[in-house]
Amino acid sequence: MIRKVTLLAVGALMGATAFGAVQSYGTSASAAGSETYRQLAIFGNVFERVRAQYVTPPEEAELVESAINGMLTSLDPHSSYLNQDDADDMRTQTRGEFGGLGIEVTMEDELVKVVTPIDDTPAARAGVLAGDFISEIDGEPVRGLSLSDAVDKMRGPINTSIELTILRDGADAPIQIEVIRDIISVKAVKYRVEDDLGYLRIISFTEKTYGDLEDAIEAITEEVGADKLKGFVLDLRLNPGGLLDQAISVSDAFLERGEIVSTRGRNPEETRRFNARPGDLTDGKPLIVLVNGGSASASEIVAGALQDHKRATVLGTRSFGKGSVQTIIPLDETTALRLTTALYYTPSGKSIQGTGIMPDIELEEPVPEELRGRVRAAGESQLRGHIQGDAETDEGSGSIAYVPPDPKDDQQLNEAFKLLRGEVTNAAFPPSPETAEVEN
Repeated sequence: MIRKVTLLAVGALMGATAFGAVQSYGTSASAAGSETYRQLAIFGNVFERVRAQYVTPPEEAELVESAINGMLTSLDPHSSYLNQDDADDMRTQTRGEFGGLGIEVTMEDELVKVVTPIDDTPAARAGVLAGDFISEIDGEPVRGLSLSDAVDKMRGPINTSIELTILRDGADAPIQIEVIRDIISVKAVKYRVEDDLGYLRIISFTEKTYGDLEDAIEAITEEVGADKLKGFVLDLRLNPGGLLDQAISVSDAFLERGEIVSTRGRNPEETRRFNARPGDLTDGKPLIVLVNGGSASASEIVAGALQDHKRATVLGTRSFGKGSVQTIIPLDETTALRLTTALYYTPSGKSIQGTGIMPDIELEEPVPEELRGRVRAAGESQLRGHIQGDAETDEGSGSIAYVPPDPKDDQQLNEAFKLLRGEVTNAAFPPSPETAEVEN
């Protein structure tokens, strides 16, 4: 049975985000003072001078949007104005589906390289193969485009066509392939069986994440057999975050009881606490969670909850350290305001803003020689204008965010497998729930 946590607050990618209605404010304590109105009058005066006297006629809508964004980005790196395109893109990401072709791609030699076509999607049916290079999209050369620009061009309304020019190893000439776009559902969870273990990788926290996770756990348990299954690895590395309600549901999937996360805003009465419900989808099987510098926000909520309750051992390197909640406030039918309104806290009452989740077992992933100097540690504490965390120190947050493409080279993953199979030992595994410093 699917357990759902119904929330008024949900999240957006790269942040735990609450969707809220437009509020009206009275004229009491929150009313703007006379000095504020004087400053607004100055802004209006500057705007009129620019509009009337700038050397070339400016785009007035762009001026206003830039002014709004300047105000918001001066607060912190995660508050911003969402125009119609931005708001639509955010909704697409959180739904986990879009109109497109169905290919996983990367950039190589200034061309779009197809990593793999997703089964039973327009690209696969049209004959696009792994290893193909896309040199033109609807006749426009790919060289000079960023990967995100190329991906945007390949997405579009369903039932519309797109022509790809393909360079294929062994082909004498470029191949022209027409693809009809369709709805592409992106799996939020990938999984596989590793002999007597289950591997679960959460890519992002979209509306589909909990359902995908439940299906994956069920499939692994059925394939291996509940009596033979020794445990699970939950891989949250390179996970940028996502929907807050999905992070809570994922945490709840492994917990029987207790607080998962709390969000605390400007006023004490705005504090909200979210608790687990009875029922562990894995029946208490041993669990190791992998994190690195690419694990942010919603993924840190999950890692923090499972770590604090001693339900899982966290292995890897310090996470990104984004512990703020952004509220999405609709401004009209097409635009919205993304505003930081709270910080979230793990069950032990710890804010990870600017500090991150510190693993129980710290193990760095070696970076190949050819990538050294190109892959650098990153964290919230390094972002200009970030909110100072309650426990932030000079050490800061974040670490190298690198995962080897071949699992055989993945030292963090293979260490987790060895721990679960008892091939190596560590005092941090298995954890002791009775020592958890949280209220259950």
